Amino acid sequence: MTGVYLLAGVWALATLAVFILAIRLSYRVEARSPDLTNRSGFPRKAMMFHTITNMKVAQDEETQAMRRRMNRLLLIVLAGFAVLWAGLYLVRSAG
Repeated sequence: MTGVYLLAGVWALATLAVFILAIRLSYRVEARSPDLTNRSGFPRKAMMFHTITNMKVAQDEETQAMRRRMNRLLLIVLAGFAVLWAGLYLVRSAG
């Protein structure tokens, strides 16, 4: 049983790593988009909602490709949590 929880922990860390990659891509997309650029001089959270929904994002092909890649990474995170939840549910129902 311990191996299952160890596997779940590794899976969660991998999902977290993919989410961090998505956040970094969001910051890169924001830097390329004039309407999303942080001009305040203070750090702020990633504007992922804007980047996901393509609000105020630069429309050049390279920026849009980075945005699509970020969306794919976020879908991987969502699928990762769904698989983790299903796996834990199956383990608990079997035991």
